[in-house]
Amino acid sequence: MAAAAVLCAAPAAYAARAPTVADSSAAVRSGPSSRAADMVAQMSVAQQAASVVMGHVSGTDAGALRAYMESGFGGFILMGANIPATEAELQALTAALTIDPALPPLIAVDQEGGLVSRLLGDDFAASTTLKGRPVADTSAAFAARGSLVARAGITVNFGTIADFTSDSSSFIHGRALGTDPASSAERVAAATTVQEQFLGSTLKHFPGHGAAPGDSHSAIPSTTIGLEEWRASEALPFAAGIDAGASLVMFGHLSYTSVDPAPASLSPTWHRILREELGFDGVTVTDDLGMLLSSGDPAYSDPIANGVAAVAAGNDLVLMIAGSDAGTAGQMAAGIAAAVDAGTLPAERLAEAATRVMALRLESSAQPAQWTVCADCEPAG
Repeated sequence: MAAAAVLCAAPAAYAARAPTVADSSAAVRSGPSSRAADMVAQMSVAQQAASVVMGHVSGTDAGALRAYMESGFGGFILMGANIPATEAELQALTAALTIDPALPPLIAVDQEGGLVSRLLGDDFAASTTLKGRPVADTSAAFAARGSLVARAGITVNFGTIADFTSDSSSFIHGRALGTDPASSAERVAAATTVQEQFLGSTLKHFPGHGAAPGDSHSAIPSTTIGLEEWRASEALPFAAGIDAGASLVMFGHLSYTSVDPAPASLSPTWHRILREELGFDGVTVTDDLGMLLSSGDPAYSDPIANGVAAVAAGNDLVLMIAGSDAGTAGQMAAGIAAAVDAGTLPAERLAEAATRVMALRLESSAQPAQWTVCADCEPAG
């Protein structure tokens, strides 16, 4: 992830790196990673646990949100109820979420465009039409969309759908960038490439919703397809996005029963596959853990246990929105720390997760961007 100096939210106005940003991606990441490991080594278990939690509370009171973030959470996800009426107010709100300017939290939003859109002013082309248009249109739309996100002071976009399906009745169809592995992979790579120039982009929902019928907001969808079939289909858009430099991968609450009956979000097997087979070395994040509660499966009725299991499985960052309140993130962090103290969660696993999150936070702060509103820009649609 590298920052542009000045960028307008226009289709043709992207990839404008400042002349001072000349380091390669590998060089840029090596510095934050080394420093992150040193910083995490000096943190208590409780501090490490808080740093792998992405918190959320509703409201647009900047003072209240700042007080909430003083607990040391590693990130905050903005939902619709956090978005004020103007961009200037949103910029003030995201600034308030940062307690230490030298170590800002990961501020995230679901800005896919189209069907899932939190921010005002995103009139750019989205998945509903991009799946049938040239790949260049995806680049243009996500360059403009990413500019809008980053200009607001948001550093992570949970906005790139790497799932695909040709089934128009699927809940993910309208949000997907393609209807087959090849078309999806091309557009996912394009969206990732342009966004990573100025924010951390996210591929979701690993290992792929398209093969598993059902909506994970209210159930745990499942499929019986095996690993070889997955490698030749659902894996391809994720591999393309990883090769394009995605900073994060979000794990879905869905089960490939032939690989692991557990939801992928709680599966060490799927985390190993992502790391070892696809070569991903960035931050892994759960989808909203509140969705597991909404599934009605009694095995996932304890949100704190779900959070501990998610970290143990290999997630670096956990978030819970549905069913949460102002105390939930703190309870999640306390549960993770308690599991380490009890020996049920390896201390090394927590430190690894905290280091990856810390490295991304440091990377986000190392190359600040300045954004200007472009009055003459036209929507990419």
